[in-house]
Amino acid sequence: MHSVQFTAETSADGVRERDFTMGEFSGMLWSPVSPSASGSGRAPLVLMGHGGGMHRKAPAVTGRAQLLVAGCGFHVAAIDAPGHGGRPRTAHDEQEIAVMQRAMAAGEPVGPIVVRYNAHLAERAVPEWQATLDALQQLPEIGADGPVGYFGLNMGTAIGVPLVAVEPRITAAVFGLHWPDALAEYARQITVPIEYTLQWDDEHIPREAGLALFDAFASNEKTLHANAGRHKELPRFEADSAVRFFARHLDGHLGRAVTSPA
Repeated sequence: MHSVQFTAETSADGVRERDFTMGEFSGMLWSPVSPSASGSGRAPLVLMGHGGGMHRKAPAVTGRAQLLVAGCGFHVAAIDAPGHGGRPRTAHDEQEIAVMQRAMAAGEPVGPIVVRYNAHLAERAVPEWQATLDALQQLPEIGADGPVGYFGLNMGTAIGVPLVAVEPRITAAVFGLHWPDALAEYARQITVPIEYTLQWDDEHIPREAGLALFDAFASNEKTLHANAGRHKELPRFEADSAVRFFARHLDGHLGRAVTSPA
């Protein structure tokens, strides 16, 4: 089993950022500078999946991670998906990206291409996430029995839904902005609390498709957030909502007082 190898570290505004490598891919771990109020130094971990064409240090990922660390004192980890960040693309990656770009240039629907390609990426990424979780749980500040959540939109949902379906250590998840085609069967296997976001006027994902994926989750506790606007107009306050969601569902597992921000 690979272990986490930290390669760089910075701290600012109470947030400690550490770059790490795991075998052939790289990641980032955000943590509170100060130990948790419990005195044990341990805190829940949230795995953060990035969107298509992005990477582990993308502004959206970094911003959401910092909110979770500053607002709840959680640890947050992100890794580069296959073919993203500094990772080399395979011939299959290049082919699918070229097909997608041609469809966009011609004004044709990209949904079927994105669904197919993201499903391929998920097959490669899920084992990497499980290996990363194995390694991170060896760190004393996280621990092998600590609560774990998952937060990912767009491609982060395409990878996260299959991951949560097969990974019992993840006990709460935030998803959104994806088609149901390759994910509905996995969603039917998920029973942990879910928060799901969609854009009512999404030009790529019909609202009926987003609603179908939300409906597929077998969770007894699941919440749908539907906002007016196009695909890339998800309101920033949804990140704050995700922080409150994880505070409700992860904090109590370590006996910590729930510190959900207002």
